[in-house]
Amino acid sequence: MSNALFFALISLTAAGCLDVTFKRYSRKTRSRGMYVFACGLTWCAVQAVVFQIDGRAPVFDSTNVTYGLIAGILVVAANVILIEALTHLDISLGATIYRLNTIGVVILSFLFLSEDMGVLKLLGVGLGVFSILLLYGGAPHVASSRVAKLFIGAAIVASLCRAIFGVVSKSALQAGADADTLMLIAALSWVVGGLLYATVRERPFRITRQKAGYGLISGLLLATVANALIRALETGDASVVAPIANLSFIIALLISAAMGWERINSRKVAAMGLAAGSILLLAQAV
Repeated sequence: MSNALFFALISLTAAGCLDVTFKRYSRKTRSRGMYVFACGLTWCAVQAVVFQIDGRAPVFDSTNVTYGLIAGILVVAANVILIEALTHLDISLGATIYRLNTIGVVILSFLFLSEDMGVLKLLGVGLGVFSILLLYGGAPHVASSRVAKLFIGAAIVASLCRAIFGVVSKSALQAGADADTLMLIAALSWVVGGLLYATVRERPFRITRQKAGYGLISGLLLATVANALIRALETGDASVVAPIANLSFIIALLISAAMGWERINSRKVAAMGLAAGSILLLAQAV
């Protein structure tokens, strides 16, 4: 097994669990900003341990800072929007739309990273779009609700931000950026972004033991997702690594169903199969 595939599979597993924690947290009215803040603090602590183990310091040169800030803003925006969207959407729909940022990664990788776009990749994109339409059509309450339509749009925006994040991260590595420093700056972006979001939308706010617990678990998962993904991008193409990692929505659905949050019907099975086929096709089209 190649290093890129190994780390992509780790990112896949952690991301599926992370989607479930996002959904569980969003089921109640709680501060999203403080949650993101707590996740960011945990992620910062993980990155500090990484640097301590390696026996080196972060490299805050212009390349790392510029790419790190752009990537940090994108990943914070993507996840905050996703958490808000999951408040009103089933995890099967919200996570599928979000994880199909694969489509955006493939297109952007072709345009900006000079990666190949062949017939298999185009077929994979088509299957991915159809899987989303299948899920959407199987939810009459979604199709008839203006609020739900708004949050489907939000999930699509989150997916686009996540796709751009993947391409920016790969571009940063190609430009010679330090992977661990990029992750530290992204983690700090979560801390600042969470505080800003809480200040603007949720004042007054406070950190409770429950929020801290969610932040600790989610932050550890987040750090695993991001670090594994960046390691995979170091040796693999973005248009291959992202598709494999984005299979995580299947894990999220299975965990959600096992916990009784939603039922798996034939339409969801078909949609998940199409989405998985989309990602696998894209991964093979190299």
